[in-house]
Amino acid sequence: MISRTTGSASIVPELVYADVGEAVDWLCTAFGFTELWRADGHRARVAFGNGVVIIADADAQYGRTVPGGAELHSHAVMVKVDAVDTHCDRARQHCARVVSPPADYPYGERQYTAEDLAGHRWTFTQAIADLAPEDWGGTSKQPLG
Repeated sequence: MISRTTGSASIVPELVYADVGEAVDWLCTAFGFTELWRADGHRARVAFGNGVVIIADADAQYGRTVPGGAELHSHAVMVKVDAVDTHCDRARQHCARVVSPPADYPYGERQYTAEDLAGHRWTFTQAIADLAPEDWGGTSKQPLG
């Protein structure tokens, strides 16, 4: 069963922000997300394409803290977009800090990485070629199961 609260995504990242409302508004404006729901300013869900992210407050009761120190860049979220350069321009217009400008990679992707208002890293990727892993130095594996 798919519920309207949890949606259909099998994996849903949760990112912590000091101010959930501000984060949701900024992510929607700067990165083009769509707000799905909000719960009393302590949690929200945003979507991009068929992916979703939970935005949560820093509630120590649930083990959630705002990123900082050495943990700040221990994770990133990758989002597929249709036009990386256009997306990057939009993010810059809304004060996202671009830490890695758009570049082409040998595995057939054009990507850039930006930090949001809380310092979370987001990598936005656009497919520019359909290459087998062996074409760029990787190794294909058979799926389990």
